[in-house]
Amino acid sequence: MVGVFLDRDGVINRNVYYRDTEEWESPRRPNDFRLHKGVLEALSELQAAEFLLFLVSNQPSHAKGKMSMVDFQETHARFVALLEARGVFFREFFYCLHHPKGIVPGLSGPCDCRKPSPHFLFKAREIHGLDFADCWLVGDRDSDIACGQAAGVRTIQVDLDHPGAKAGQSIPTFKARDLAHAVALILGHP
Repeated sequence: MVGVFLDRDGVINRNVYYRDTEEWESPRRPNDFRLHKGVLEALSELQAAEFLLFLVSNQPSHAKGKMSMVDFQETHARFVALLEARGVFFREFFYCLHHPKGIVPGLSGPCDCRKPSPHFLFKAREIHGLDFADCWLVGDRDSDIACGQAAGVRTIQVDLDHPGAKAGQSIPTFKARDLAHAVALILGHP
């Protein structure tokens, strides 16, 4: 089985600028969640080519006290509804909710699953019998690329959708303008 691991914020959906923190962040509320142009078509192409789709995303906003768990769950539900409306289905969603500087008990401090750790990739391989030699990871940050490289999958780094993100130091297998371009690269390489 062959899979594509995808980061969420910045790759699939737009990051949001919040004035209270003066930072670009993951959407904190369902109404803030907006897909990038062409994402559903690109994911449909991967699915049609029989790639298993996996989401691997660091989501520390609740741990940092910036959003409630209800808002997190409702934002995820909006994401899933948008996918399913187009017939796109992820095999599994892996979210790391921890943060080293979190304030929520149980979600603060170090963990095994926060990227760049390849924890979730290894878990997916174990559960779904993936052949990592043919798998890919698509992300926008250096931590995404480091995660994929630590697992031994091919990596594609998409251009950032906002200034100031942590990118530019890694050396991915390929670079892409956006997810549609990344999918074209994946489908063009056996």
